[in-house]
Amino acid sequence: MSRKYRIIVVIQTLKDRLFAENNITASALRLDLIHPEVSGNKWFKLKYHLAEALSQNKTGMVSFGGAYSNHLVAMAFVCHANGFKATAIIRGDDVQMSNPSIRQMRAYGMELVFVRRDAYRDKDKLISAYLSGHPDYYYVPEGGQSTLGIRGASEIMQPEYSKYTHVICAVGTGTTIAGLINHSLPHQCVTGICSLKVSDKNENALLGFLDDNTSHNNYSIRFDYHFGGYAKKNDELIRFMNELYGNEHIPTDFVYTGKLFYAVYDLVRKDYFTHGSNLLIVHSGGLQGNRSLPGGLLDF
Repeated sequence: MSRKYRIIVVIQTLKDRLFAENNITASALRLDLIHPEVSGNKWFKLKYHLAEALSQNKTGMVSFGGAYSNHLVAMAFVCHANGFKATAIIRGDDVQMSNPSIRQMRAYGMELVFVRRDAYRDKDKLISAYLSGHPDYYYVPEGGQSTLGIRGASEIMQPEYSKYTHVICAVGTGTTIAGLINHSLPHQCVTGICSLKVSDKNENALLGFLDDNTSHNNYSIRFDYHFGGYAKKNDELIRFMNELYGNEHIPTDFVYTGKLFYAVYDLVRKDYFTHGSNLLIVHSGGLQGNRSLPGGLLDF
């Protein structure tokens, strides 16, 4: 996947009666279909980092993430495809070296550095130490969270999406929604479904990041669909994900997009959206987290 990779996007209209009964049109922006390895928003958040690394004549890229990180698998593939070395600094001990995501990273030649969870919290110290010994490497913040990541994510929004009144996405680092906000139109509302549990819904790092990096105020964040916290789940969420796949043939993950679609359906039932609304649900791809689930739990 090079800088000139041509993106072909599918928009799928959802056929659940719930939407028609509430005079709402809902469509899924199937970014999960753009590439088997660099699915969803991952390419958008990486593309300008790749360009910058090339312009600086770097020979490798380094980033952070967890053992099932969609971001790291995508970066491993992008680096492999473009002749770059790649390193991942991974949260946790090297006890999951057999997990499928780790094996995939290694298959693309990515070097993995495992660090204790307490040490992982000080990313500035870790990356400073790494780059001092690897000056030919380019640093990509976790999840692509940066102005370059936001710039790439903003390209998810296309002129033909002007017909949508609401654009809804899952939120982790806030990079994708920041890009969507910056390229949204005045009549559009951008809603983020936060996958993390926060103690203060009015003042937190995510809202601070968006305040510093967005040019419009036509957005809101829902903090009540985390299902207990980041990467947490329950039977209700899993059942919904299976039903969604059965009805719409849309696979989701329990970390981000499953919660996103669950929230949309629930908000429609609660009359959150006015009648006549036209919703665009951004499927940001990345199903790596599902690999941690017991076999047979999901129908896809």
